[in-house]
Amino acid sequence: MLAIIIVSWNVRDLLRRCLSAVQAALAAGNLSAEIIVVDNDSRDGTAAMIRQEFPAVHLIEAGANLGFTAANNLALRTLLARPDGGPEFILFLNPDTEPQADAIPRLVGFLQEHPAAIAVGPRLLYSDGSQQSSRRRFPTPLTMIWESTPWERLWPRNPWARAYHCADRPADRVQRVGWLVGAALLVRTAAIRQAGLLDERFFMYSEELEWQWRLQWQNPVAPAPDRSQREHVEVCSQIWYLPDAVVIHHEGKSSEQVPLVRHRYFQQSRLLLARMWYGWATAALLRHLICLGYQYELIIEALKLALGHRPELRRQRIALYQHVLYTLNNTR
Repeated sequence: MLAIIIVSWNVRDLLRRCLSAVQAALAAGNLSAEIIVVDNDSRDGTAAMIRQEFPAVHLIEAGANLGFTAANNLALRTLLARPDGGPEFILFLNPDTEPQADAIPRLVGFLQEHPAAIAVGPRLLYSDGSQQSSRRRFPTPLTMIWESTPWERLWPRNPWARAYHCADRPADRVQRVGWLVGAALLVRTAAIRQAGLLDERFFMYSEELEWQWRLQWQNPVAPAPDRSQREHVEVCSQIWYLPDAVVIHHEGKSSEQVPLVRHRYFQQSRLLLARMWYGWATAALLRHLICLGYQYELIIEALKLALGHRPELRRQRIALYQHVLYTLNNTR
């Protein structure tokens, strides 16, 4: 009935905690599940740890770092190709998460009780127990300019980013959303068969955003949202947020190992999505504005370096921003 897919890269100790928490959550609800770990060629002993400590876990060794999207698809193809049709539900879980109490049974129970629901996600908390923003509307071009770019630091409470993060709605209520952060997401397998796999043009970042749009637009059960009104799709969405299910998310422990790569893929994925949804002209304008933002940041960091303020940090940031600018200006 349930399969759990975890893609891991060099986070052995966090993965150990994740698998232990998953087993405890399943036991709390008397629920059984097949657990699949796709290891993206970790060099920290991840595979050996799984074989020794979690022999029931199905380990897929990718042999290379396929990225988050392709690694998930590797496991999905295995599940969907089974003669029995595969599991009814698939839980996508990051290796830096820890489901609390009966979080997984609660998520499964929600989809069982709501046949039209496509997917459901939990409340995410940071390591210190504070709320992590995980609810989203679909982005508009203005959202893409102001959210998670250098410009947001100049105007952190801008209305487009606030609307995107559903800041106008309480985080303690069950609610429809446009999409959910993919650190923990339970999806109905029938919807996956209808919508297809994740888009592997996204190495990482934005892949769950684009996919959750497809899951809804191509879903045969729920009414299809209006393609021209992505930012308002939560009105008829069948993706739900369930705050009673709680998952701790030690965010970014894989990607923070390679900050240059993380920034590059993050912005490239945003531009790819802008081009797919809003066309080349919008993507080109967005690229230009993001580059201007990084150029502004470079000037600020250079001035701080000249004043002798934390010079090592300034040099690191200058190198990072130069790398991102080079990538954005030399790839299309």
